[in-house]
Amino acid sequence: MPLPEPVRRCLFLALRTGFRVLPLSTAARDRLRQRFLERHAGLVPTGPRGRAPAGARPRRPTLYEGERAIGYREACKAPLPDPLPATLVAFYLPQFHPIPENDAWWGEGFTEWRNVARALPQFEGHMQPRLPGALGFYDLRLPEVMRRQMLLAREYGIGAFCSYFYWFAGQTLLEQPLRQWLEDPSLDLPLCLCWANENWSRRWDGRADQVLIAQRHSPEDDLAFIAHVAPYLRDPRYLRVNGRPLLLVYRPGLLPTPSATTIRWREWCAAHGIGEIHLAYVQSFDNVDPRDIGFDSAVAFPPNNTSQHPITAQQRLLNPEFSGDVLDWRELAREVMARREPGYPLHPGVNPGWDNEPRRSGAGRTYTHASPRGYQDWLRHAIASARQREPETEAPLVFINAWNEWAEGAVLEPDARLGHAWLQATRSALCRPVQTDTRPCAVIHVQQPEVLGDLLDALRASTLDWRLVVTTSAECEAATRTVLDRHGQRYELETMENRGRDILPFLRVGDRLLDEGVQLVLKLHTECPAHLENGDIWRRQLVERLLAPERAPHFVTTFDEDPSLGLIVADDHIQSLAHCMGANRETLDYLIARLGLDAHHAGENAEPIAGGMFWGRLSALRPILDAQLTGREFEADTGQTGGTLAHAIEHLFAPASCYAGFHVKDAATLSSRSAPRPRLT
Repeated sequence: MPLPEPVRRCLFLALRTGFRVLPLSTAARDRLRQRFLERHAGLVPTGPRGRAPAGARPRRPTLYEGERAIGYREACKAPLPDPLPATLVAFYLPQFHPIPENDAWWGEGFTEWRNVARALPQFEGHMQPRLPGALGFYDLRLPEVMRRQMLLAREYGIGAFCSYFYWFAGQTLLEQPLRQWLEDPSLDLPLCLCWANENWSRRWDGRADQVLIAQRHSPEDDLAFIAHVAPYLRDPRYLRVNGRPLLLVYRPGLLPTPSATTIRWREWCAAHGIGEIHLAYVQSFDNVDPRDIGFDSAVAFPPNNTSQHPITAQQRLLNPEFSGDVLDWRELAREVMARREPGYPLHPGVNPGWDNEPRRSGAGRTYTHASPRGYQDWLRHAIASARQREPETEAPLVFINAWNEWAEGAVLEPDARLGHAWLQATRSALCRPVQTDTRPCAVIHVQQPEVLGDLLDALRASTLDWRLVVTTSAECEAATRTVLDRHGQRYELETMENRGRDILPFLRVGDRLLDEGVQLVLKLHTECPAHLENGDIWRRQLVERLLAPERAPHFVTTFDEDPSLGLIVADDHIQSLAHCMGANRETLDYLIARLGLDAHHAGENAEPIAGGMFWGRLSALRPILDAQLTGREFEADTGQTGGTLAHAIEHLFAPASCYAGFHVKDAATLSSRSAPRPRLT
């Protein structure tokens, strides 16, 4: 009979406290921790529970998660630096084809795709199921699939795959794709093997309970294993470190005597013509100095061996029985990047996301708020770290977890929601940052073309060199183009569905501009609030406060001089979040959790923007731009005055900017001359 949760929590905390004060070596501590989890996983207390949805019904419980989101990227070809600053090695799962053992354990025809396709969202904003894009639901029995994967990997800067290898005392599983690589020289992307030397269990975590096929480690098994993988190590395409074939072990702590195993392997390879080998272990459960257990190096493997505080309690549940954990991927990235350099050889590792809900229905571990831009920042940091650790190595190794772990949400391959965005971020991290566009960019949304001329006149009068981007609906496109052509200014016009007011078009354009190196934008629109009697006067005065010739150049200079300045808001257009609640309360509550804003940056004392017009640094808006919102989440424009997702986002531009580490200024405090203040009704 399981212990009550309070008793289990107290017992676990007492055991953990005692364990931490024991005078143990790192290797002994790792080994004891793994044995405890294998035998007594039921003593680990559950994390916090989520909340019930607010309102009459949950938001977005049935929307198709395969819809393209803001941040979607099409396939594109672009040059890579030569030489590459690092060799990126992506962990590769060969699980996507049926085998007799899986037929027996899980049902005929089972592959990982069955887990992937069955996944359901457990809380609002939970992006499940995550579905494949350009490569589809592939079958790795077909060599052409691996050929397409390798071509795609090369195009975007991946230098090698590190494939899991499943060996169980002489029996291998899922080896067919690797044998095809071995036998087909045209599959020319380098590859190395990682022995997944844990039990294969029904829990998908390698623990000792519910074992389907067990490991039987022994000296004889060590020799049988190295003899079996020798043809891979001999292949000229096999990945090498300083000329030595690279072989990884997933959990060295499960080997009876790791150093003895490595000696056997090295002696066997020396005696059989392979020569010296480079042995690395994966820091999935272990943290020991690799040299203390006979290995040459370690490989970082986030999110394993990290510790973030769960944010489950902030989520609004779609499944009231959900018992999993929700964590913030951004905290994971920050924690890993902030770590001190170890005193031993370690290849950096990064992670583009994690969500094993497909494997553990209703009880998964989900890292929310992962984004291609955040992953790009992390990968760029890892490359710089690797080059600093190995200054004499031309292209040091950096590992990515993973290429195709679809059932664990760690995927670089194209998906239906973001397309090639993760691959594009990989290529961008290898290249020099995009050159900054120093011009301010005016982004104008037009639903009243007759007002556009006034805005264009104000832009011209400011004397600034503008990049002009205009968005409008199909109904207004012709009239908008006529006004633009009459004014004779260079412009970019994008036509979009009349959905999400001026907010959704701005987010779509801002996402693109940020990737193009644009730093500073002025967000404008032509609409007048229907609830204001003097709406036209309100709009004109709001524009004057942001764009007056004596103000606008000063604002641009201020952004240049103060890199921590995120937004400039018109006089009297910063208000408290409490003032904005009303019909927006439920949507704001949802969006605050969706963006991952904490109470400090999105609480009652936050200061939202009114009016929907402001100067902004695009990088300050990344919490919103990187949230992967889709068009269907925004209500069609029917003249609503509040309560929509667009209204909620408008109120959270400033809090999101503060969360990103920037501050917000009122235009009047930055100006030597204030524009006349309108009287609002």
